[in-house]
Amino acid sequence: MKRILSFCVLGLLFFSQSVKAHQPEISTTMLVENTNNVWVLQISASLTAFQQEIKLHYAETPYNSPEEFREMVIAHVKNNLDIEFNGNHEVTLSQGSVKLGHETKVIFQLEGVPKEISSVVVENKTFQDIYNNKSAVVILKEGYDKDNFVLTKDNNHILKLESTGHKFIRVEEKTLSSSSLNVILILFVIGALGLLVHSIGIRKKLKKNN
Repeated sequence: MKRILSFCVLGLLFFSQSVKAHQPEISTTMLVENTNNVWVLQISASLTAFQQEIKLHYAETPYNSPEEFREMVIAHVKNNLDIEFNGNHEVTLSQGSVKLGHETKVIFQLEGVPKEISSVVVENKTFQDIYNNKSAVVILKEGYDKDNFVLTKDNNHILKLESTGHKFIRVEEKTLSSSSLNVILILFVIGALGLLVHSIGIRKKLKKNN
């Protein structure tokens, strides 16, 4: 019975990985700290997702070999990915490589990541042309909690994080709530009515004086 249960669990895990590998709208962006403050970036998505993006952005120069496709993928990621630490510390992507498969992986080494991190900004628009695309962002740093964040069209594929204790916390953009907008609208209407009444009173006085 245990063997059958284990087999079923493994089958479900394999099925879920297979489904993920065939969904072009789903991807993952991982920043991983290795030993000696060496950081690695890994972007994983279905091969179909990369093919759609390359076909769109390199329509005039189609690839003729897997190696040309890899080079285009690396260039495309570099053109659509920005990572910034501590407000003004931009990093560079080096040693890019592509592992082709149903789930294709693009791997870079990050150069210039500071040892002490107070904030992180990740902007990844690699798959912005794919309908309903979502990219899970994971930052794995020693001593920090493992949290997942999501890049979508709704947040313009930009993630802003602050380092608090042993966690990365998303920085929410300060926007006016609907209730605040209602209050402002009411105050505006009241002010407009006040000006209207005041101007009518002035006109009446001018008429009487005349």
